[in-house]
Amino acid sequence: MLELTNGLKELFKETAERLKGSERRQFMAKTVEELGTGGQRLAERELGWNRDLIRKGKREVESGIVCVDAFGLRGRMSIEKRLPNLLVDIKDIVDSQSQTDPKFKTNRLYTRISVAEVRRQLICQKGYSEEELPGEETIRTRLNGLGYYPSKVGKTKPLKKLK
Repeated sequence: MLELTNGLKELFKETAERLKGSERRQFMAKTVEELGTGGQRLAERELGWNRDLIRKGKREVESGIVCVDAFGLRGRMSIEKRLPNLLVDIKDIVDSQSQTDPKFKTNRLYTRISVAEVRRQLICQKGYSEEELPGEETIRTRLNGLGYYPSKVGKTKPLKKLK
């Protein structure tokens, strides 16, 4: 079995960090193969490499078939993919309740309807169910993305008494 010096350890670690995906796994597998018997445990202990990753790399080297990492298929699907008409329906509801900036300083559209009310209207008017709709925070970010900014209606201020 090959003895790992500090220089070799650093070299192996740096090389593995620079490689990505199947190239990294195959490099790790070939390195462990050169270490000989007990190389997987040694690499795990001394280099901090995952033994499952090393085994996957060994299978790739032996078979010649590269395992494809499907990172794009992981995670939660965006709400626009699950409910393709949601943004159009939100826009239909909010358009009637929107106004421009009263001082005309910005191009923002302010709406008097709250996010909770938009959600209720989507259920009542557009036929969405409570479970399939996203939460209020998600609807708020979509409203902001469409250019609508929910705000409170300004109350009238009483005139000051003149002397």
